[in-house]
Parts: sequence; C-alpha cells; structure tokens
Amino acid sequence: NHIGGISYYNGKIYASVEGGEEVYACIVVFDAETLEATGEVYDLPNELYPDGVCSLESGGDPWRLLVMARLSAQCTDERVNIVCRDLFRELPTVEEMAEAPVEQIESLIRSCGLYRSKAKSIKESSEILVRDFSGQVPDNMEDLLSLPGVGRKIANLILGDVFHKGGIVADTHCMRICGRLGFYPEEWKDPLKTEKIMTPLIPKE
Repeated sequence: NHIGGISYYNGKIYASVEGGEEVYACIVVFDAETLEATGEVYDLPNELYPDGVCSLESGGDPWRLLVMARLSAQCTDERVNIVCRDLFRELPTVEEMAEAPVEQIESLIRSCGLYRSKAKSIKESSEILVRDFSGQVPDNMEDLLSLPGVGRKIANLILGDVFHKGGIVADTHCMRICGRLGFYPEEWKDPLKTEKIMTPLIPKE
C-alpha cells in the first residue's frame, strides 16, 4: 500500500491512499488549519521533552534494538531492558545469537512472554543477518521486512531511530492519538493507513 499521490488545490492538500491486494482507496484532505496544527503537534512534544529518546536501552546498536523491539511485543519496555541485560551478556553479538540453541534463547527471554515464537524469530533473523547481510542490520524497508518477526512497526523504528531516515511507528498509542487529533477517522484503527497518512506530514528529521 502506498500514497497514490499528493496534490494542492484551492488551499488544500489532497493525499490519496491506495491499496494492493486488499483494494481500498480513500482521500484524506489537509487544509491550512490542519497543516498548521500538524506543526504544533510536532513541535509541542519537542518542547516538553527535548531529550526524548527511545526507551529501549540498545546503546544505539541496530541489531540490539531489533532484538529488543521484537521482545517488546505484549511486554513493557522496562521488562525488556531488564531481560536484555542477561541476554546480551551471554549472547553479545549477532553471530553468537545465530549459533545459540533456541532453547538457550528461550530460557533467557522467558519472562517477556511469547518466548518460544520470539526466540525462534530472533534466532532466525540473526542467522539471516549473518548469512545475507554480513551481520549488519539493513537500512531499507524491503530488507528489514524479509527478517522473521519484523513488521512495518519495527522496521520504521529501526529506520528512524538508528538510520535517521524517518518512519511512523504506528502502534496502538500512535493510532489513537492521531485519530483523536483529527488526522484520520478514529474508527479506522489501521496501522498502515496511519503510517501512510502521517508520513508526508511529519518531518523525517
């Protein structure tokens, strides 16, 4: 799914959102007031939280952030940070994670919940990174989505937080806030639509 096009007419910006397999189309209209409000919504948190950073304590390491983001599904960031201290102490590199028995990974992340599926995807994604990407986390959406357990939310987190390429992390909180602020109908609750609508409105930097 993608932004089909953005055009300006009679003081308004029209952004069409088009779908692929699940065909849908909608037109989102942003007038001057909405665009001004977008700037305010973007600027205010920066003023209130000038030192705001990702709460996952990855130390700026792309692979560690990838692992931690996967663990954060249905788990608090606080718990992930605690669990990963032991996890990365025992398996500090992508190569060691790729070579570790899945049972070892399971035992280390058990308290994060869903530990079997998380351990499986973390091991498999580490194996792929070592085999296909020389142990480096890729910096583009297509390659990130090829990794087990990585969806657009995690991919956008990596692209924005690590590679500074921008990215809307459309989780439940983001969708609710964007809907309540009037950027799209609250009843949609669709992360992909949220991402596509908000992307042209929020500066990548």
